[in-house]
Amino acid sequence: MSMSSGQQGPLYLGIDGGGSKCRVVLVTADNQLLGEGLGGPANPLRGMKVATDSILTATQQALTAAGMTFNDMARLIVGAGLAGVNMPQYFKLFSEWKHPFAAFHLTSDLHIACIGAHDGADGAVIIAGTGSCGLADVKGQLLDIGGHGFPYGDNGSGAWFGMQLVHQVLLSKDQLTPPTLLSELLAEAIGTSATLDIVSHFMHATPTVYARYAPLVFTAAEQGDAAALKVVQQGAGFINQIALKLFELQPPRFSMIGGLAYKLVPYLDTEVQQQITPALAAPEFGAIWYARQQQALLNSAKTAIVN
Repeated sequence: MSMSSGQQGPLYLGIDGGGSKCRVVLVTADNQLLGEGLGGPANPLRGMKVATDSILTATQQALTAAGMTFNDMARLIVGAGLAGVNMPQYFKLFSEWKHPFAAFHLTSDLHIACIGAHDGADGAVIIAGTGSCGLADVKGQLLDIGGHGFPYGDNGSGAWFGMQLVHQVLLSKDQLTPPTLLSELLAEAIGTSATLDIVSHFMHATPTVYARYAPLVFTAAEQGDAAALKVVQQGAGFINQIALKLFELQPPRFSMIGGLAYKLVPYLDTEVQQQITPALAAPEFGAIWYARQQQALLNSAKTAIVN
């Protein structure tokens, strides 16, 4: 018997859709966790079909964990924070998506990260994952920085570090810079040290592929490799700049999230490190908060029209 028969109230789905993966949580009206799911990239810059397939895959996993079926998607009130929808054309594309849900409230991944990190209160957040960006929400004033996409943006991100890794290795192989541990680490990771094989391996690499190799830069830096240390310091410098700009709004709390955040923190300026506070909730729960807020506003508007 499906658990859905015992869940008569509203059901909420929170979606955190990033450049590498999509996380979802399914909860009841009283915030009881029913299921979770994980899908692939949900950034529409990678293609709408890729993004929507990732969302539906993760949602189906959450429904299955809750003992529910595909048809129960029609009951879900969704809050979706997606990378890439800060670009108007991609926001429009997703807004027009013929989704299977009861409601679909769309915003950016950065927005839900900030909501989750501070439980809906004022604060600032930096995401350092496949991409990089920052947002401050203080007294109704929003300041967002970055999120312009790779390779022309996302400085200090996983994708950026991965690309710098390849760049440094190729410079070293051409004997334009000194030998670097990065060459050895990359060769072990991809199974070849030949220059043209490296070029071929990354010729059509996506941001997700580049980000996969970012930890190698930190591994080499921790062992004192000069090239790696230079890259890490440059990347941390970009994140410092974002943080200091966000601090101009004097946010009462500041958090850093994303797969690369914990590796970057030791290299940040002391002033920035001292401001970091733990995120109160994950971005997907920020998406739940956003869904509740937007649905309440929608219901109030409908009531006002009726009256």
